[in-house]
Amino acid sequence: MLNRYKKANEKIAMGLLSFMPNEKDLKKLQQTIKEYEQNADWQLYLWKEEDDFVGIIGIIKHSDTVAEVQHISVNPSYRKQGIGKKMMKKVQEIYKNAEVRPNEHIASFFEKCEAHNKTGNETIS
Repeated sequence: MLNRYKKANEKIAMGLLSFMPNEKDLKKLQQTIKEYEQNADWQLYLWKEEDDFVGIIGIIKHSDTVAEVQHISVNPSYRKQGIGKKMMKKVQEIYKNAEVRPNEHIASFFEKCEAHNKTGNETIS
C-alpha cells in the first residue's frame, strides 16, 4: 500500500532513499528529504507490506501534465517481488491526468515496468 510521507517516517525514508546510488552522501540525503518536506511540487510516498515500510518513490510535479519519478527504491530484502512495479502503477493512478516519466537515474527500471505492463507478464495489484 502506498502512503504519503510524514515527518514521523523521516528515518525510514532516509534509509530507503540511501539505497539510491545518487543518495549515498548523508548531506545530500538530508537535502533531498528537506526538499520533499518543503516543496509542494515534490511528493514522497512509502510502500508498506504488512507492518513494514519496504519501498519509497519520489515524484516531482513539473506541471498539471508532467510528473517525473525522481527516486524509487526497495529494501534489498524485498527486491524481486514486484514492489517497484506496484509503486510505479500506483503513482500512475495518482497522476492519471499527467504523463509520468522517469529521470535519467531510473529510466531503465521504468522501461522494465512499462514492458511488463504491456506484455501482461505480471499481475500488479
